[in-house]
Amino acid sequence: MALLEICCYSLDCALVAQQSGADRIELCSAPAEGGLTPSAGLLQAVRRMVTLPVHPIVRPRGGDFCYDEHSFEIMLDDISRMRDTGFPGIVTGVLGEDGEVDLPRMSRVMAAAGSMAVTFHRAFDVCRSPREALCQLADLGVARVLTSGQAASAEKGIALLRELIGIAGTPIIMAGAGVRPSNIRLLVENGIQELHSSAGEYVPSVMRYQHQGVSMSADPDADEFRRYRVSASAVAEMKAILSGHTEN
Repeated sequence: MALLEICCYSLDCALVAQQSGADRIELCSAPAEGGLTPSAGLLQAVRRMVTLPVHPIVRPRGGDFCYDEHSFEIMLDDISRMRDTGFPGIVTGVLGEDGEVDLPRMSRVMAAAGSMAVTFHRAFDVCRSPREALCQLADLGVARVLTSGQAASAEKGIALLRELIGIAGTPIIMAGAGVRPSNIRLLVENGIQELHSSAGEYVPSVMRYQHQGVSMSADPDADEFRRYRVSASAVAEMKAILSGHTEN
């Protein structure tokens, strides 16, 4: 049966994903940024309370994946702490100025990770040459690549995903971006064996008093009185579809 990884932005999200049938968790902060390195407190709480394999993301800021020396040293520090805390894997990626995989820095990432499995995240989707990059990542020992096939969604990138899967001796291709119950069967039928989904939804704040018109976000239109969570029903439905696909 194909493996289902759920992207979680809090301890509550991780617990819901676990209870609803997820196989693995990618742990992040900052959903509006597409996922940043989680806090030390969140990492410790998840290690205590979640029994599923958890792979934290190592991404010090939003935006591109070409980092200055200070940011990269912070990444290496975070990787070392995650390794010493006992996480089985991490999710990260570094590109150079011309859109290539930054091989010297990724070599240092692999060394810092030690025995942890390394997933190269969706920096892959903005790299210059995905086929060459995939072979380079294989040579580095990267375990898997999270990708939409360089498209807006995994469903739209399915042609490249199929091609990448067919390149022998390369990392596992894990399809992510827009993975939902409505298309997960299609992805599996096209050879995808690992799937990544946020299964996310926004719910209203529990606060009865809500002072409107003041935003804490860089987006002045952001709604401060709603919060992100993992949808238990979406996770359970995707897992049921994957189980049914195996039975068929």
